[in-house]
Amino acid sequence: MSSIRKQIEEHLYTHILPFWMKLKDKEHGGFFGKVNFDLTIDKEAEKGGIAASRFLWSFSAAYRITKKPEYLEYAHHAYQFLIEKVYDHEYRGLFWQVDFKGQPVEDQKHVYTQSFGIYALSEYYRATQHHEALEYAYEIFNLIENQGFDEKNNSYKEEFDRQWNEVPNDKLSENGVTADITTNTHLHVLEAYTNLLRASNSDKVRERLTNLIELFFEKIYNKETYYLDVFFDKDWNSLLNLKSFGHDIEASWLIDDSLKALNLDDERYNNMVINIAYNIANAILEDGSLVNEQHNEEIDYTRVWWVQAEAIVGFYNAYERTNDEKFLRIVEGLWNYINKNIVDRREGGEWYWSIEADGRPTERAIGEPWKTPYHNSRFCLEMMERMEEK
Repeated sequence: MSSIRKQIEEHLYTHILPFWMKLKDKEHGGFFGKVNFDLTIDKEAEKGGIAASRFLWSFSAAYRITKKPEYLEYAHHAYQFLIEKVYDHEYRGLFWQVDFKGQPVEDQKHVYTQSFGIYALSEYYRATQHHEALEYAYEIFNLIENQGFDEKNNSYKEEFDRQWNEVPNDKLSENGVTADITTNTHLHVLEAYTNLLRASNSDKVRERLTNLIELFFEKIYNKETYYLDVFFDKDWNSLLNLKSFGHDIEASWLIDDSLKALNLDDERYNNMVINIAYNIANAILEDGSLVNEQHNEEIDYTRVWWVQAEAIVGFYNAYERTNDEKFLRIVEGLWNYINKNIVDRREGGEWYWSIEADGRPTERAIGEPWKTPYHNSRFCLEMMERMEEK
């Protein structure tokens, strides 16, 4: 496995991060919003609030872990754009989308976006000890808790207008339903609060993160099937028979990361983390990849880039938990699949969005508001840290 670690480290330094670094927008701030499938850069594409946060997290984490000064410069650049352009200084919180100059074009406030703001700002603070970043992270944390939390149902709400009036969750609903509660938003609030706890050691954050883990165990995790339900109404009734394999294995390691940050050893939660990983291992295909999702009996065999990246961390985390070498074999198979299929070997390429069931790369943008360095740089950084510890 030491050779895999070396390959992953080199891949981060020579392939992933250089691709995103060349997208630095020196004139308008942040990073160019779109790289087309043919690798041409659209310098006037919109820039997403989620994407801006993910750029900040990626370069902050890359600097914190590697101490390479060039990544710090890009983290400073990402921070400046997030605070000056994406943060709403009138009504607070992060916009959904701004134009290439940084003017809001979709001014909705989504809890999902806010969670990535916390995740990024707390990481920037961990990397730089810049206190203003931590203050902004706390401000968004308080916005989520005061505006975005439904005490009656013990759930996080989804979408709001600019002034923080609740609106239907159009941005994060799929498959023909409009969900009042989504696992995706709860997962990324949990991820954000974990990082904020590491940055601050706040008792309030600790209490809210502990509540989130209990929510996953009691409301989201299906104790009979070991899957996570995906979409819910306001009363936590599941709306679809949908299995999202990538989100489940991502949740397995992110929940475990929260347990570590809390120093919480609870057999119920430990078993949940392990059971999810064993369950999703059944969705690994012969070529080593992880399929995307299943709706009722219909399986989507698309191999999506972020699903493969998160699966490597999730299954390696399961190995660390269990010492079951089955998980190591899965990790090796996933890395081989990524190398052979997902990595875009064209000059100036990065990773394809996905590979179709027939083996062709999906002709979708290589960089856009939902595709940033976050998932695959994080997989590299996580594996570099975890495998070094062995």
